[in-house]
This record gives sequence, structure tokens and C-alpha cells, in this order.
Amino acid sequence: MVEIIAGKKGKGKTKELLAKVKGDLANANGSLVYIDKSQKHMFELDSKVRLINMADYPIESTDEFTGFLSGVISQNSDIEEIFLDSFLTVAFIDTNNGLCSAMEKLDVISEKFGVKFVLSISQDEADLPDVVKARIVVSL
Repeated sequence: MVEIIAGKKGKGKTKELLAKVKGDLANANGSLVYIDKSQKHMFELDSKVRLINMADYPIESTDEFTGFLSGVISQNSDIEEIFLDSFLTVAFIDTNNGLCSAMEKLDVISEKFGVKFVLSISQDEADLPDVVKARIVVSL
């Protein structure tokens, strides 16, 4: 399953994502992972949530990023949810076609390994493709 928090930059997507992490952690049976472009939110996350700073890794494309996600999941079969802040940036996505392709890959990974993805996307809901709009749980 893939859920999306969408909205223009500065609308509060990260705040919503962090609140979702906190709420989901209370009911989680497995591990939670938070992936971001920096360590900026390290102190806002519970110590039980693994923070991955993508700036620490030499990832340069969407394919490399999805491979990286598969590697993270392969190292811990207990991962229940992965939260992806600034998804378009960390996944190197700059077109709607690229976004649709990445969503298809996330669907495959989610289905195969039983991992839920929650993404924040810095675009207005109206500018997103229909296949992406259907996954929006919060629009700011």
C-alpha cells in the first residue's frame, strides 16, 4: 500500500508525516523507517524509528533509489512501514511519468514484502496524475 501526503512546499507535509509516524508507532508490531534528505528531523522521531539520511548514500537515480529501498527491506524482514519525506527529491523524480513509474515499483515492493509506504510529495494535488491522486490521504 502506498499513501501520499501532497501539497506545495511549506504547507506542512512534514509535520503531517511526523504526526503519522508517531500515531502509527503506537500500534506497530514491526519496525518503522523514516527516510529523508537530511537529519533535520532526527530529534522529532522516536528512537524506535530508524532514520535514514539519503545524503549519506551515493544514490543518483530513481532506479538506484528503489534498489536502495529493496536493500533496506532485505536487511530487516520486520519492517512494517517506510515513511519517505521529500519523496520527489530523495527518489530523483522530476516528471509525472517518472512519478508514475516509481509508484508502480513501490506497489510491487509493497505487495511482495508487505511494507506500507507513506510519501510526502511537494506538488499540488491538481498537478498530480490520476493514478497518484487516488493514493492521497492528506492534501494541503
